[in-house]
Amino acid sequence: MLILPGSSLATVAGRARLATVISLCRSYYSQAIPLQAEALSKGAQSPLAYPTPDSRYHELVDSGLLRKDDHQDQIVNKLQGLHERIARYSPPPIPPPTSLKPKSLFSRLFATSSPPTPSRSQLKGLYLYGTVGTGKTMLMDLFYDTLPPSAAALGKRRVHFHAFMIDVHKRVHQKRVEHGWEGVEDVIAPVARDLAEEARILCFDEFQVTDIVDAMILRRLLECLLQYGVVSVMTSNRHPDELYKNGIQRASFLPAIDLIKERFDVTDLNSHIDYRKIPHALAKVYFDPIDYENKQALEEIWDTLTSHTKILRNDTINVWGHKLRIPESTSTGIARFTFDDLCGRPLGAADYIEITQKYNTLFVTDVPKLTLNSKDKARRFITLIDACYENHTRLFVLSEVPIHLIFSDDPASLKDKHITDHMRSTMDDLGLTDDVVGSSSIFSGDEEIFAFARACSRLIQMGTKEWVEAVVRG
Repeated sequence: MLILPGSSLATVAGRARLATVISLCRSYYSQAIPLQAEALSKGAQSPLAYPTPDSRYHELVDSGLLRKDDHQDQIVNKLQGLHERIARYSPPPIPPPTSLKPKSLFSRLFATSSPPTPSRSQLKGLYLYGTVGTGKTMLMDLFYDTLPPSAAALGKRRVHFHAFMIDVHKRVHQKRVEHGWEGVEDVIAPVARDLAEEARILCFDEFQVTDIVDAMILRRLLECLLQYGVVSVMTSNRHPDELYKNGIQRASFLPAIDLIKERFDVTDLNSHIDYRKIPHALAKVYFDPIDYENKQALEEIWDTLTSHTKILRNDTINVWGHKLRIPESTSTGIARFTFDDLCGRPLGAADYIEITQKYNTLFVTDVPKLTLNSKDKARRFITLIDACYENHTRLFVLSEVPIHLIFSDDPASLKDKHITDHMRSTMDDLGLTDDVVGSSSIFSGDEEIFAFARACSRLIQMGTKEWVEAVVRG
């Protein structure tokens, strides 16, 4: 492996780690070996054979990439059972679209429509919940990546729930513009029908409800999707009874909770093992502090990945009708930003999803230690991390402080800080210590603490060699 001359890395070990990262990233652009050929080379009995959740899980355990866990083994058995039922599944036909007209004021006032009834042949979905580090996303990927070939004919989709709801809102808006429907109730059924036509197998990661508009839409949306024979697997941090807790008009959302508990196998993932805290060999993707040595190391990776392509300056992409400036990028899917480029401006989840779908590798430099005075920036950074994680975007970071201190307050401001019993209870549920949380006062409330904990955990996981290699293979 070539190490560029003039490197300021002080040790041979440092050069070796950098060479490993560059090698991993380069392999992303090389021709991948087809999975079927790989399976045959390992002794697969037939090219028609395909993996299952159970076989893939035990393959990962045998290879040492996963640790054997009896509780997780039981969850995989449930995924295996659903896998086998989907292989035999014949969903009900989707009825043709009805010719709906805008409802009059009279009809909206006196309408007595009842919710649709799910088909008797409908398969029961899975709702997997657990705290940070219980392997939710890994299990979701395991299930989705091993869906039987028949799922391709049914249509399948795996999506972060936040991105899914953005898509739903776009579709609702489009229907209203096209047909002039004024009531949201008029629009949800045809939107659900379109979604069902595209995919009868839906996998939602990080199912959560924090917005009253989402809460009001979800009951009707879930009912309609079930009616059209859609089978769903969801992961969440919370038991259904805890969803949208203390939310505005939560009583209107309770029927959606009852529907989830009735039509899904609600399963607790917590086994008191945080898989992300099991030590792994770190790949060098997170650089701190911001000094000459780390700047040079990150610059070498950038130069290596972009050496055979033209650097585009101030290119733009369109997101929801506005243009987003990309300071440096390439046609091969690599982009570089400063922290302020991405988090110092009022960008939202849709912006970060669009960026991480367009670019497979992001460099983010000059990340500061985030304090109470930069709460909005911290929230945006968390959303960016989630988008990178969900879209398997490689993330190289140059930061002022180590990962676990990135959301920390200054020690002087914490002398009289009191952690409430409620916050302490939430930290205990998440398996967090004061050191991991960094004694941060940036976040308050369950949902923010969950999001913060997930971001820290994901940053650590995205820095492991196993995660980088898995992304490269993908």
